[in-house]
Amino acid sequence: MEGASFGFGHFLASADGLARTLLAAMALASVVSWVLILERAWGNWRERRAAQRFLAQFWAAPDLTVVAEQLCRAEPEGAHARLTCEALEAARHHAQHGAVRLAEAGSLPDFLTRVLRRGIELETARRERGLTLLASVGSTAPFVGLFGTVWGIHSALVAIGMSGQGTLDRVAGPVGEALIMTAAGLAVAIPAVLAYNAFTRSNRLAVAQLEAYAHDLLTLLTTGQAPAARRVKFKEAA
Repeated sequence: MEGASFGFGHFLASADGLARTLLAAMALASVVSWVLILERAWGNWRERRAAQRFLAQFWAAPDLTVVAEQLCRAEPEGAHARLTCEALEAARHHAQHGAVRLAEAGSLPDFLTRVLRRGIELETARRERGLTLLASVGSTAPFVGLFGTVWGIHSALVAIGMSGQGTLDRVAGPVGEALIMTAAGLAVAIPAVLAYNAFTRSNRLAVAQLEAYAHDLLTLLTTGQAPAARRVKFKEAA
């Protein structure tokens, strides 16, 4: 074994079709995961910025008519803007036509509650897009890598047994190369798991804030007054 070379390149050269397929699958999963991580991180950052801008404009508006004319005239940007425009349109429709369908049955607060709840559910589903893929990659990649390691060790031991030379230097190199598959599986899984946990927490906080805003919006649309806590905040800011 003197002068033998072991490493990732030698592993690829000596790997069979199954090992290369597993390695290619993990590489593809890693690329897809990172694209999704970057896309979701950028999207969440834009949502936070859009929410801050919209809420500042919304609570500074003199009345809901100005909100409908200025903030809902263009395509709403952000979850808060979309939810607000849907609620304003629902209130306008209910005031003009009343309950003419089962979907509009009940009083205005009941109808708006259903509209807001549906809007929050849609926003929650929108924010959770792609998280199932991250969870799947994070949970399966280590086992795929472990399977590749077991297969590589098996192939190496079969080759060593056929050669009739079972010395330590003959065994250590192929077995060490087979462990590359386990390392690759962990390298794919760890970022996916960390990103999944971070996005799940971020989504939970964002949905909680959206639900609190929906409660304030429902109070404003049904009573014509902002909630007491909001009025106190206005006085403190003034």
